Amino acid sequence: MLSYLTNKIFIASQWLDELLNFSLTHKISDLHIEPLDNHYRIRLRLDGLLQEALTLSKEQALPIISRIKILSHMDIAEQRLPQDGRLQYEKFSHADFRISTCPTVLGEKCVIRNLMTMLTPLAIDELGMLAFQKALFTTAIQKPQGLILVTGPTGSGKTVTLYSALQSINQAQKNIISIEDPVEIKLAGINQINIQPKIGLTFASTLRTTLRQDPDVIMVGEMRDKETAEIAIAAAQTGHLVLSTLHTNSAVDSFTRLQQMGIENYQIASACRLIIAQRLVRKRCKTCQDSCPACHEGYRGRTAIYEMIEVDQIIQRLILQAQSSDLISSHLKNQAWISMQDHAAQMIATGITTTAEAKRVLGN
Repeated sequence: MLSYLTNKIFIASQWLDELLNFSLTHKISDLHIEPLDNHYRIRLRLDGLLQEALTLSKEQALPIISRIKILSHMDIAEQRLPQDGRLQYEKFSHADFRISTCPTVLGEKCVIRNLMTMLTPLAIDELGMLAFQKALFTTAIQKPQGLILVTGPTGSGKTVTLYSALQSINQAQKNIISIEDPVEIKLAGINQINIQPKIGLTFASTLRTTLRQDPDVIMVGEMRDKETAEIAIAAAQTGHLVLSTLHTNSAVDSFTRLQQMGIENYQIASACRLIIAQRLVRKRCKTCQDSCPACHEGYRGRTAIYEMIEVDQIIQRLILQAQSSDLISSHLKNQAWISMQDHAAQMIATGITTTAEAKRVLGN
């Protein structure tokens, strides 16, 4: 994919320019520069999948990593400890990259996250929700209080869904505050806070401070512990709209996860308004059936598949009765509920994605 670079005279700064420009023009989300036994390899993540692009000698790769660290205001001499940085590159219309270096047994590895790939879509209409899902979502984010949770593994598009919600309700009459680790997209008109655990600026401590800042809407990047969850739920019960994420496999698993964190059933039932689970699937290329210059192996771009649980009075009662996730799932299925598998099936039927892609993402 980047083999043309091997024919060029090697100058570290120019190669880095080429790599970053390539990631922008081809919407590469992550770029890995990693050491192997006798050389370095460069791998690119496109539409969620890593693929090898080219190999470099150590004499070529190390100056590139040094150049990245200089531009990211990192310690160029430190190779024994992990470092994080941010690279905002004016050469490419102020492109924004997040940098992470990590020592391995074979040398220092560098990963570049292209934050520009997250800039679109930031409109709810472009997220890929079904009509009734979009209605549930837009209704929930317009409410003055309650907890909205977006669940899924890392890389499932949760952040874009949350940012799209914030963008939709962003107006001068609302004080919107986000607490993130880190801030990945800067949104004008929203007070965004980077947590810094090393100095005591954790999700929980920042959330407490945020509640003294007269907020209307609070976005908590992730509810990782009982303390953060308790504060967020208390805020959702006392006149604030709270949006956050959990790492669970399905929407209904969120109730179990909150219980495992030590949250009481009555708190879950009273605070939660909408639970969303999602994954990202690759879309079939519109111009070919196999592979063409515009796509990769017949796919181009990604869209989300969703399942949503509106926490109505029946769901609240089941939670209060400490019913299992299986019983809640049974109730939902009896109500013609649309799961992620159902949403994927609809996309397969309309030719948006394929059975193989749905199986790869959902595992069944």
